[in-house]
Amino acid sequence: GLGERDIATLRYQFPYMERGSKRPDPPPVCHRTVRAAIDHTQRLVPAVPLIAGGKSFGGRMTSQAQAARALPGTIALAFLGFPLHPANKPSVERAAHLAAIKVPMLFLQGTRDALADLGALQPLLSQLGAHVTLRTIEGADHSFHVPVRSGRTDREALEELLDSFSQWLETL
Repeated sequence: GLGERDIATLRYQFPYMERGSKRPDPPPVCHRTVRAAIDHTQRLVPAVPLIAGGKSFGGRMTSQAQAARALPGTIALAFLGFPLHPANKPSVERAAHLAAIKVPMLFLQGTRDALADLGALQPLLSQLGAHVTLRTIEGADHSFHVPVRSGRTDREALEELLDSFSQWLETL
């Protein structure tokens, strides 16, 4: 969908995924993986400004890496289903590092996401400042699946997500 909108992407996996493990690598390993992906991208397309981010855990590891030390060439961060807390256990501790990030950030979240209670997420993001944007996908869960009773299809929810991302890019 991003390619159809002329938005190039680089996909990569963390080592634990390559091994077929369900247990994530420790954060330092994930942060190094994020930095390796950024370095590789810069070698491939050195003149292109980068938007780093990811889906769920990948987005959180990218944000932690950025908070620790700015990712080279990265002008903004985008998160698809940022995992704010464990399922159905609202808290904001996992987001403490976000205050150290000064580049624009986009959070694309489903309104039924059990890993990001909007009642906790919205005030947190408002406190971070004007460089943070939250776009919600009505009725979508953490995987952006929408129930049949919503009257929408998963494809329609995904199109909304992709359009929101594309529109946000135009503002940068």
